[in-house]
Amino acid sequence: MKRFIPDMYQKSIYEMDYKALKKKRIRLLLFDLDNTCVGYHEKYPTNEMKKLFKKLEKMGFTVIIFSNAPKKRLIPFQELGVICHHSSMKPFSYHFKKVMAKYQFKREEVCIIGDQLFTDIRGGNKAGIVTCLVDPLTEEDFIFTKIFRAMEGFVFAKFFRQDILKKGRYYE
Repeated sequence: MKRFIPDMYQKSIYEMDYKALKKKRIRLLLFDLDNTCVGYHEKYPTNEMKKLFKKLEKMGFTVIIFSNAPKKRLIPFQELGVICHHSSMKPFSYHFKKVMAKYQFKREEVCIIGDQLFTDIRGGNKAGIVTCLVDPLTEEDFIFTKIFRAMEGFVFAKFFRQDILKKGRYYE
């Protein structure tokens, strides 16, 4: 079960302490898109997302949208001026390693930020990088994601009983 435990748990990407990540020597931020950065049905980046990504680049981070969604879904987000990596096949670690090699980052310099234990957190843990779980922005999800959310419920329940991870109890 520890493969599903995130290193950090935060309410949202908009409330995270990115200075703390800098202190941990994180240089590359991999952001899941749907329900992490924008709602599942949002077709374009929000102003809040644009401001955050500009701030992060000024702080010296490399930002990549790292999504399982197809290329077509990510095209509108290219206006952010960040790298968009589609069809990432999370939780498999292949694309994590491919991106790290291509942009020359070590595992300890990379953090995946996402809203799902079964894809984002498990994939990041398999790749040996820092993982950060955030609460989903909306309850609307892609049909396959709904299946994972149901399974996540069992994992969260077990973690709650073991006092490992509780929804709403955030930590860095």
